[in-house]
Amino acid sequence: MSRTMDGWRVETPGPMADRPLRRAALAVPTPAPGELLVEVSACGVCRTDLHVAEGALPVHRQGVVPGHEVVGRVVALGTDVTGWAVGDRAGIAWLRHTCGHCRYCLAGAENLCLASRYTGWDADGGYAQYATVPADYAYRLPDGYSDVELAPLLCAGIIGYRALLRAQLPTGGRLGIYGFGASAHLTAQLAIAQGARVHVLTRAAAARQLALELGAASAGPADAAPPEPLDAAILFAPVGTLVPVALEALDAGGTLSVAGIHLTDVPPLNYQRHLFRERTLRSVTANTRQDGRRFLDLAGRHHLHVTTTPYPLAQADRALADLAADRVEGAAVLVPDEPRRADPTSGQTR
Repeated sequence: MSRTMDGWRVETPGPMADRPLRRAALAVPTPAPGELLVEVSACGVCRTDLHVAEGALPVHRQGVVPGHEVVGRVVALGTDVTGWAVGDRAGIAWLRHTCGHCRYCLAGAENLCLASRYTGWDADGGYAQYATVPADYAYRLPDGYSDVELAPLLCAGIIGYRALLRAQLPTGGRLGIYGFGASAHLTAQLAIAQGARVHVLTRAAAARQLALELGAASAGPADAAPPEPLDAAILFAPVGTLVPVALEALDAGGTLSVAGIHLTDVPPLNYQRHLFRERTLRSVTANTRQDGRRFLDLAGRHHLHVTTTPYPLAQADRALADLAADRVEGAAVLVPDEPRRADPTSGQTR
């Protein structure tokens, strides 16, 4: 009799070369009241997972299971769950709890809630065969995508959407995108679908080629100047030295939105070159559930080409190392190894 599952924990945060991620037999979680138990069919590998593993984000839960771009089927319900049934396809994303009564929550800015908690940081995530999620924070998913394609939408897609909103791109405007990984390649497609002219600046030649294939007006090196002034820009690369580069590329009144949860140090800014003429620098902090629902609705209406590189769950550490070394095209996604898995209802391994 076994009620264990395969999964990965962050044992001791540190460089990927030190193998901070370790595989282990873990107990199948039991859904608490108001929670869903989801059997994981795909889990995206996000740069935030890398920050948790390497310690750039401080430890919130010792030995946490990373992963917050989770797609799967509901296999059990906690008490007091309504609106969900066993067999439903559900998405688990980064945000998993807010207080609901602070001034931020009441103002519609729950992403700024000081009591917020996150999947794969405060609670175990999807680098395992099963994961739980509060039902109120689970997402319904659009049709027309495979589970592997859907996984990156749950963070890369949602955060990219919020970053695009924060960039205040005018209709038909000129958008610069710095870095072109999982989030950027989805956001570029959204912007193009909305009539924007998109210029991609990124160091990888393969990423530049993908950008052009997806409809970007131009693609060049990350530190190059775009071919025209920008109305808005989004920095996806966690590289602080690109902040002044992107600000200098903005036209008067332009906005730079920084999409990452972690950024290396920003060098000193020159007021005249980088900020004068009402150029604006804005950060992005997580997302609201409304952001998630609106983005997934858009993804259902404007089918996105999702570039993925699948890895079996048994190679989660390699997937994260490849992400750290920029060896992943599009989004890395973990998929189940074999059909042998724990059955949470019977206690048997099948």
